[in-house]
Amino acid sequence: MGKRQVSRRGRMSNITTELDFEYQTVQCVDLWFDTKVLDEYLNTPPGRVTRMRDSGIDYHGGCRVGMDEFDFLVIGSGSGLDVANVAANRSESVAVIEKGPLGGTCLNRGCIPSKLLLYHADVLETIERAGEYQIDATVDGVAFADIVRGVNEEVEADAASIRRGLRSSAQHELFEGEGRFVDDRTVEISGGEDDGTRLRAETVLIAAGSRPAIPEIDGIEGTEYLTSTETLQLETPPNHLVIVGGGYIAAELAHFFGTFGSEVTIVGRRPNLLPEADEEIAEAFTDRYAGRFIVHTGHAATAASRDGDAVTVEAKPYEYGADGGRIEEGDPITVTGDELLVAAGRVPNSDTLNLDATGVETDERGFVRTDDYLRTTADGVWALGDIVGEYLLKHSANHEARTVARNVFGSDPQPVDYSAMPFAVFASPEVAGVGAREEELRAEEREYATNSYRFEDTARGSAMNAEGFVKVLVDLEGAILGCHIIGPEASSLVQEVVVAMKSGSGTVADVRNAVHVHPALPEVVQRAFSGQFTRGGGGHQH
Repeated sequence: MGKRQVSRRGRMSNITTELDFEYQTVQCVDLWFDTKVLDEYLNTPPGRVTRMRDSGIDYHGGCRVGMDEFDFLVIGSGSGLDVANVAANRSESVAVIEKGPLGGTCLNRGCIPSKLLLYHADVLETIERAGEYQIDATVDGVAFADIVRGVNEEVEADAASIRRGLRSSAQHELFEGEGRFVDDRTVEISGGEDDGTRLRAETVLIAAGSRPAIPEIDGIEGTEYLTSTETLQLETPPNHLVIVGGGYIAAELAHFFGTFGSEVTIVGRRPNLLPEADEEIAEAFTDRYAGRFIVHTGHAATAASRDGDAVTVEAKPYEYGADGGRIEEGDPITVTGDELLVAAGRVPNSDTLNLDATGVETDERGFVRTDDYLRTTADGVWALGDIVGEYLLKHSANHEARTVARNVFGSDPQPVDYSAMPFAVFASPEVAGVGAREEELRAEEREYATNSYRFEDTARGSAMNAEGFVKVLVDLEGAILGCHIIGPEASSLVQEVVVAMKSGSGTVADVRNAVHVHPALPEVVQRAFSGQFTRGGGGHQH
């Protein structure tokens, strides 16, 4: 008995494939192999599903050359893997398509490496503030390159672990390349060792994520610049970092490099930094950053150029709003540094998927349209994560993954619930929020009341020399509409409000009546919920 071997000469259906058994060769140039022939040669029971991973040939009642059939297919290896794992646990065959490192944006280019790096900045900042507590402390040196290398090595190890897990799984099959649709549920791999392979599945999940947006700036294409991806790998802090953009990525990376000695200039179009935060929080944050860095809000970058080691950005005044735009007659500003970071938001990767070959529709910004159940406009195709554009947050994508898993595999479909979706910015100071912003309530002419409480008016906050406040928005019946925090540990403090809004009665009483440890920092949240509220439009008491 000779060695069983399936040798594959090509990926497409019109390529001859040879099956060598007992030194005999059977050639077939048709698309399908008859299962009786294969079962006879392979000596397997009729109807048995056999996947030859090395050959790339599958058969399940037949063998299709160049077209692998699966029960479930996901494009992207971030939160979409959560749904793929549910399918695998149900003994479904699963195809995973990923063109980059495994784990998606969050693990490789986003929240994980950035927060690992930012914690080092927090530690350094704490040491530098030691004098406030009558402690004489100095920093004799910082191994900055070692910090960055260590973080990236940890991230790479995690991505490699996911890859090994998929490669060793009997239910998953990993295809490393870019996926492009051929029709609604057929995807062709472009690039890599699986180039040209076509995959078809009964259920397809689009979870292909997003990438940094590059605004239209004169000269930007000929100017060397960084996005967040490259910035997280810099092993030497710039002498002067110029940042175009004023959102959370700009805020966090300004904190990181500023703490490690870089001079930082931020140019943003909106009136305040962190424009997605409550307006009052954003104003307070912008004031704090203006004391740390050079901040030009209300300015749009119009031109960029590099001359040797110097990069220069020109910006003009900008009026934000429906009728806004650049104020051409306004006085421009010019800033120069040695590195330019473009942190002007993100765009979906839908343009890489050849969606024109499908019934999957996108909106005017390129985000995939879904219904309340996260079904796309094509039958059997679902979507989640950044590419649907609801909240570009990892915890939102994880939440959407749970919804998709329930709706695909469960018997009682439920719409995705975005209520009480929190966010956090790991800058200094931290910012976090959940629910409605006050300016939204005013625009909707809703009745509401608000109350605030300052960190420094609590025992723990005073001990920490903390600055900031908690702001609560409620309706006139006491239902929580929103909560917004600026100050230490904001990302943790907001969580009890999220729990109250999602799992409690959703009213002020959930927080007000709970016993809070004294004197712990969460007391600032309790007191914000316990004080005298003011009807919307009135003064603020913090």
